[in-house]
Amino acid sequence: MQEWVTILKAADAAARWHVHHRRKGAAAEPYINHLLEVARLVAEATSGADPNLIVAALLHDAIEDQEVPREIIATGFGEDVACLVEEVTDDKALEKDVRKRKQVENAHRKSPRAKLIKLADKTSNLRALAASPSPEWSVKRKLEYVTWAREVALDLRGANQWLDTAFDKAAEDARQSVRPNGRQ
Repeated sequence: MQEWVTILKAADAAARWHVHHRRKGAAAEPYINHLLEVARLVAEATSGADPNLIVAALLHDAIEDQEVPREIIATGFGEDVACLVEEVTDDKALEKDVRKRKQVENAHRKSPRAKLIKLADKTSNLRALAASPSPEWSVKRKLEYVTWAREVALDLRGANQWLDTAFDKAAEDARQSVRPNGRQ
């Protein structure tokens, strides 16, 4: 029972830390929707068997996007969660192209649990691209994102078949969303 209280505390912390953060899509939905979706995907993929993984999924962008100190995550949610969040955090000091390249290059080095978070994150991003793309993104940029996400996912696959399938569907839906009438 205590683990569900911790999950809700993490959801509350994520909502507070990202309170002014919006998704880039046309709907500009609250960013917490993304964090909740990533956590839900991880929970579904694991049948809720790893509460710390769900907590880390909720907090996966806290360090990267909100500069929440790792120590705050460790103190509030434990060292295991802090390690997972740190493992999936990109170094924002690097140029965007370098960060994206490093995601492809380092995907195979992630722990199996971190791979689940990263794959759930990419799945959520692709779903958002299909449902509510950024008005500033050209068709070319959308297609490039789908291609890049698939490259990252190549070395994240295999940790969970259900999540692999969810990712594949999201990638195909995102690719189809930019085609006239959803056709090739």
